[in-house]
Amino acid sequence: MSINRGEIYFINLNPVLGREQAGKRPVLILSINEINNAPLVVTVIVGTKGSNITRNYPTNVRISPEESGLLMETVFMCFQIRCLDKQRFSTEPIGKLSEQKMQEIEVAIRYYLGL
Repeated sequence: MSINRGEIYFINLNPVLGREQAGKRPVLILSINEINNAPLVVTVIVGTKGSNITRNYPTNVRISPEESGLLMETVFMCFQIRCLDKQRFSTEPIGKLSEQKMQEIEVAIRYYLGL
């Protein structure tokens, strides 16, 4: 199975600790395809329902269903970066972000990491 930057998958993130996002959630593939195709982990950003996040923060990117392929508005929380083993990816992607939206994600990540 090929995993590509910008794709969105539903992944079970359990087990977790503390304030980590838990359960089955949308994740956005952040790592580059050269890494995704190597026998390494995949780096993702965790998403949540847009209704869960009432304010807009510079670390979040709000995505409409039309832009993501998801059934509802989703907020990708760029402070929730995780590395996942490829064994968690057992289904096909459920959506893919445009290059323009990926650039918004990159801006939020740079802000969060102070780059």
